[in-house]
Amino acid sequence: MENLVKLGKGSIILLWFCMVLSGLLLIPSALFAQTVIDEWAKVTAPLPPEIKQISLDPATTALLLLDFNKQTCNPERRPRCIDSIPKIQKILLQARDRKMTVVYSLSAGATAADIASAVAPLPGEPVVTSGPDKFLGTDLEKILSEKGIKIVIVTGTAAHGAVLYTASSAALRGMKVVVPVDGLSAETLYAEQYTVWHLVNAPRVSAAITLSRTDMIGF
Repeated sequence: MENLVKLGKGSIILLWFCMVLSGLLLIPSALFAQTVIDEWAKVTAPLPPEIKQISLDPATTALLLLDFNKQTCNPERRPRCIDSIPKIQKILLQARDRKMTVVYSLSAGATAADIASAVAPLPGEPVVTSGPDKFLGTDLEKILSEKGIKIVIVTGTAAHGAVLYTASSAALRGMKVVVPVDGLSAETLYAEQYTVWHLVNAPRVSAAITLSRTDMIGF
């Protein structure tokens, strides 16, 4: 009390003002946490998406295999990618049997020799290298256009990277896009789930997307 008396009336008012201001500065972050972060914690997962049986024209359909190179598809980083390879191999063999266009992509720094041997490209099958959007800075659009491709089947890793960006980019270029849900992979199930949710809900993209499974796609 003696110290407060010594401060004088003006100093006391200034001290009180600073204390009030400090309290006000803390309010916005507290409110934000209560109204946004805490609400997100209560979110429930959406209902499972509709998976469709689909028959495609081999002459106008291309199979895209994205970033199955060892730098991104390996047991340590993405074991789910390794697990998806037998299913990718099966649809790849079907595509080749029907003389379909098959196009590969690589992540930065990889070479065709880094692609998993079970799904490795054959001589003459094009390989492009880019970031997540495989249309960006590559000849992918030109390759597909010259082959008369109207539909792309997008498989690969990461789901929330190459698959999401390339499928969206194809849709925005006017192509129909088929995404087999067992043909994409990520580090977590949530990333895969989010990718699928985004594709079937994104404006201008969702109308071009069909979700399927590798064993539900026919030619």
